Amino acid sequence: MPAITEPARLILASQSPRRKELLAQIGLYPDDIIPADINETPLKNELPIKLAARLASEKASFVSLKAPDDWVLAADTVVACGRRVLGKPENISEAERFLKLLSGRRHRVISGVCLITPQTKKIIKTITTAVKFKSFSNEELENYLMTEEWNGKAGGYAIQGYAGTFVKWISGSYSNVVGLPLFETTGMLRGAGYQWKFKNSSGRSE
Repeated sequence: MPAITEPARLILASQSPRRKELLAQIGLYPDDIIPADINETPLKNELPIKLAARLASEKASFVSLKAPDDWVLAADTVVACGRRVLGKPENISEAERFLKLLSGRRHRVISGVCLITPQTKKIIKTITTAVKFKSFSNEELENYLMTEEWNGKAGGYAIQGYAGTFVKWISGSYSNVVGLPLFETTGMLRGAGYQWKFKNSSGRSE
């Protein structure tokens, strides 16, 4: 009898709970989550859009080596003010500096999304959303810092949380700012041949 071939799995190459939650919104539950252990330090003079694409590509490649017969989806989100990249603040002082820089200004949130298919085809896209914060007072800033919502967030804020009150306007994908542009990601998956039916959290098809 011929060997039974298991269907290719979908691996999310990210430990971000926000990306997992965003995929769940569209009924997509990865078969496994394998964080990619890579150096995320920007290269000298590397533009934010190039950084986002490179890190997403490197994350996907890292995990694809562990799961060469599966679909691998990776993403990296960069907050940029001009050419300056605002990463995840290491402490409250750095978060304060980031937020003071963003106060009253427009900035960009750029996501690199990379998909590697079971045939090892690599697809990379970058998506940019423009966000403008209102000018906030010292009291508002201090109150936000006390929430610790900035911890582990690129740019020092989470738009889906209290920082949403700072957003004067947004142009582009909201889910991109949260951590994964759903419209573009689903287009990449379907365009590459990955199909799924909407499932609820119990795994049952709707």
